Amino acid sequence: MNRLHLFSLASLLSIALLGGCASTTPDIISDTAKQQPPTLIEPKLAPLPAGAKRINGIAAIVNDDIITFREVLRESQAAILDAQKKGLVDDAARHNLRTMVLDRLIEKLLTEQKVKELGIKIGDDEVRQAIDDVKRQNNNMTQSQLEAALKSQGYTFAQYEVQLREQLERLRLVSMEVRSKVYVSEKEAEEYYQSHLSSYAEEETFKASHIFIKVDEKAPADQIQQAMNKALKVLFEARQGKDFAQLAREYSDDAAAKKDGGSLGTFKRGEMLADLEKAILPLKPGEVGELVSTPSGLHIVKLDERSSGKVKPFEAVKADISDLLYRQKQDSRFTSWMKELRTKASIVIKDGTGLI
Repeated sequence: MNRLHLFSLASLLSIALLGGCASTTPDIISDTAKQQPPTLIEPKLAPLPAGAKRINGIAAIVNDDIITFREVLRESQAAILDAQKKGLVDDAARHNLRTMVLDRLIEKLLTEQKVKELGIKIGDDEVRQAIDDVKRQNNNMTQSQLEAALKSQGYTFAQYEVQLREQLERLRLVSMEVRSKVYVSEKEAEEYYQSHLSSYAEEETFKASHIFIKVDEKAPADQIQQAMNKALKVLFEARQGKDFAQLAREYSDDAAAKKDGGSLGTFKRGEMLADLEKAILPLKPGEVGELVSTPSGLHIVKLDERSSGKVKPFEAVKADISDLLYRQKQDSRFTSWMKELRTKASIVIKDGTGLI
């Protein structure tokens, strides 16, 4: 069964912005239902056996909450497996991935703490609506199908409800702290448009015709010479101004040319046979090019029309530009906001040498 798609509310902001981490579960918060944060007490642990390593120690302390090495290892597993599919992953690469995961776990914990500080609450109706969105986005799946999909990914429906509620809480937080403070004016969009006009130009198009003289490159020399003589004669007449379409109907060995006068239609760069395109592109409209030799025969080409790429009007691209600038501002605002959260927080990262 395909992995579940995140509910539509998540389109407000990528979960990546919320400090979520790579996980074996799709588009849902990687932790299971949260327990009450423990009071930090310096533990009195028995000495470890010789050569043993403790893997559930404290990786980081974020204000009054902790992140364990076990959490880091668990949350980084999916990212490491994905990296391994793309190539070999050495110890240094695994360490870097786990360090990145730890950093995202810190950001995730900071947002959770801010949710609690501001008293953000998501009602049961909103959670049910989110679940309905999930079902709708997964081919209108039934409740039993949803529960079966969750079970296949190691989750119960109750756990999923908790995670959706946590996601919605963080989305609301980010909406309050980030989205509500981002605005793109029409003037900004137009200034961006004017400075990136080339990005909004339509591709140049070409309309051309050809006359094809068939000859096998492995044919006897006399046949090749005969075909060459014919092609040169037709090329001369075409350059003298004789109607190209009529010449194509009369001399071309291309069956379609008998009907359409050798038209190759309209094309963009890269869409035409390379040898023909190379001969056609330098031509001016109405100009007949040099004789082109291909494995199948000889071609006489003519450029009929050239349409330079026109720039799309601002109104046609304004919405796209506004969306682009909004995302850029949103990312920048989120980065600044998260930096501010980190600056104000008490964050202690423990030495994970040999663990992560």
